[in-house]
Amino acid sequence: MRTHRDRIRHAVGFEVFALILSIPIMSFFFSFSIKDISVIAIAGSIMATLWNYAFNIAFDKGMLSLKGSTFKTPLIRVLHVILFEGGLLMLYLPMVAWYLQISLWEAFIMDASLVGFYLVYTFSYNWIYDKVFPIQHVSYA
Repeated sequence: MRTHRDRIRHAVGFEVFALILSIPIMSFFFSFSIKDISVIAIAGSIMATLWNYAFNIAFDKGMLSLKGSTFKTPLIRVLHVILFEGGLLMLYLPMVAWYLQISLWEAFIMDASLVGFYLVYTFSYNWIYDKVFPIQHVSYA
């Protein structure tokens, strides 16, 4: 499994690159000011960083318990992304709706529009991260 320091590097890197890409994209497509999008993006980034850290520890422990290994096949990576994003959605929607003064439904539509981007981004980032910072896979055989 990854060290706590490595998990922090992973989570912070994920959020920094996501902010660099997402703020201008969100501002352009949703017609909100860069300031408003920056506020929700940074708040969401902090929320996502904490969620990323906790979720990945739980996911790896679950994999060890169920499979006896932390090795992630492409199918497991897809499941990982879906579960991660679903949990984050439940945390993020109320904050977006409140700050932008829009309904939860509008916040959901806004977020749903970004899910495609984040699904591809999350899969790609994690795959690249694993290539750049490989780990010894743990197996209980």
